[in-house]
Amino acid sequence: MSVANGVSLLGCVVLALLAWAIGGFRRPIPWRTVIGSAVLMLGMATLVFWVPPIRKVLVIVNAAVHSLLGASREGALFLFGPLALNRGEMTPSGESSVGFVLAAQVLPAVIFFASLMALLYHLRVMPVLVRWIGRLFHKGMGLSGAESLAGASNVFVGIESAAAVRPYLATMTRSELLTLLACGMSTVASTTLALYVFFLGEQFPQVAGHLLSASMLSIPAAAMMSKMMLPETDEPATRGHVPEIPQEERRQTAMAALIAGAWDGLKLAAGIAVTLIAVLGVLALCNMALAWISTPFAAALGGPLSLERVLGWLFTPLAWLLGIESPDVAVSARLLGQRLVATEIVAFQELGRLAAAGAVSPRSMVICSYALCGFAHFASVAIFVGGISALAPERREDLAALSFKALASATLATLMTGALAGVFYVGQAAVLGLP
Repeated sequence: MSVANGVSLLGCVVLALLAWAIGGFRRPIPWRTVIGSAVLMLGMATLVFWVPPIRKVLVIVNAAVHSLLGASREGALFLFGPLALNRGEMTPSGESSVGFVLAAQVLPAVIFFASLMALLYHLRVMPVLVRWIGRLFHKGMGLSGAESLAGASNVFVGIESAAAVRPYLATMTRSELLTLLACGMSTVASTTLALYVFFLGEQFPQVAGHLLSASMLSIPAAAMMSKMMLPETDEPATRGHVPEIPQEERRQTAMAALIAGAWDGLKLAAGIAVTLIAVLGVLALCNMALAWISTPFAAALGGPLSLERVLGWLFTPLAWLLGIESPDVAVSARLLGQRLVATEIVAFQELGRLAAAGAVSPRSMVICSYALCGFAHFASVAIFVGGISALAPERREDLAALSFKALASATLATLMTGALAGVFYVGQAAVLGLP
């Protein structure tokens, strides 16, 4: 094990202690959840990084995702023509691509994936997978059945995962609600997986499989962080079993499920688009204000201030604890800060640009890919608290009170998955999918 791997291992311990400190050093420490989460994370990371047959499974998953992305382009090409082409491609009629256009090349894939997920739920494929993973989390970490089911759902869907435990939201304990929020914010839904594959696919050919791995790792990481912040002291209604997924989530026909999923995907794509417009606009406004305020001190500061620079300074110690190589710590810290305010989409796009330019090492790219893989940003606080409050209005105050603890839990959980990647990555080219 190199020094960098040792730093990553130290980072895992420090991040867990930081979660305990943010929660006010609450007792009793939930040792079963802490130990169970650690064992699950170490076991999954070992399989992904060190067991060649599992890497072959990731290759298959990766190929399947890329095939689905190819299928998703057909509708976009029909609607948008050359706008939907990747750089350097041409239509059969000879029209050339105009370059990267997120709205035409990426958001249609979100709609397609949401539609496909709805179909798989209707066909009872997803419920079987979700319950199997939910039982693993339930037995391995000692979580309640509702927490485990919601966590397992988050591997495949986003805010929609709350629907899987809708009947239990009204009676969930505060600790359960915090875990529910933290799991949601620390994972990325497969419906948005396409976004990140577009940004990193060329430099990190196996990125799709690893992002699914990162989402899986983030569930036990989020459970550990949330329970360290707010241990369970009440009696959950589903402590002893994993409940069934509500039957009302199933449509009457496969076509109805496909269409309903497409409409849900449209809402999701529109939500991504308007959030980016709003958040990036406000971010630019904040940067203008910071630049104006810092103008008299710009020479001493090495340039005008920006929100990304300030957050980058705050995230620098955490970026170092992930085991990122020294020359890349500053830029990686900036990406982590950028994710917090401008969403992970912007951070992944920037990571893809840096990787393409050779500005970050393969090790730093792998760690950042894991650490950025999550909805741990300010916009998701509104999305998750608002979405779950709509399902359980009587819990709105509890959800609002827990929102920023949930964001802290999710941020620390995603950082821990990055640190785990740093522990197990020792330069294996096969992990990246490179020859």
